[in-house]
Amino acid sequence: MTFRLFPLLAALGLAVFASNAGADTLLMERTQKEAGMSMPTRGMTMAQVESRYGAPLSKLDPRGGGKPQHPVINRWEYDNFIVYFERSHVIDSVAKRADSNEIGPKSRH
Repeated sequence: MTFRLFPLLAALGLAVFASNAGADTLLMERTQKEAGMSMPTRGMTMAQVESRYGAPLSKLDPRGGGKPQHPVINRWEYDNFIVYFERSHVIDSVAKRADSNEIGPKSRH
């Protein structure tokens, strides 16, 4: 009985490993593609971003700003990424997630 169970468990383990390896490859490919994607960089002004990338699809409601320790954060949404501004300067740009299984900002459209 245990002799027949071992090949079944080995095959099951191999199948799980193979499916995870495929997912890792896709995520690695997407990460490499994003590295080559042109996105706004830290320190750019709102005017520079709009001049270089055009008008955003939407300008999301600002957050924060109640105290000096909590400056206003603005978010602009483009086709493939979202830009985060502290006051009027870029602090980060984040690529949108490709599918519903990924972790990252969702598209609002």
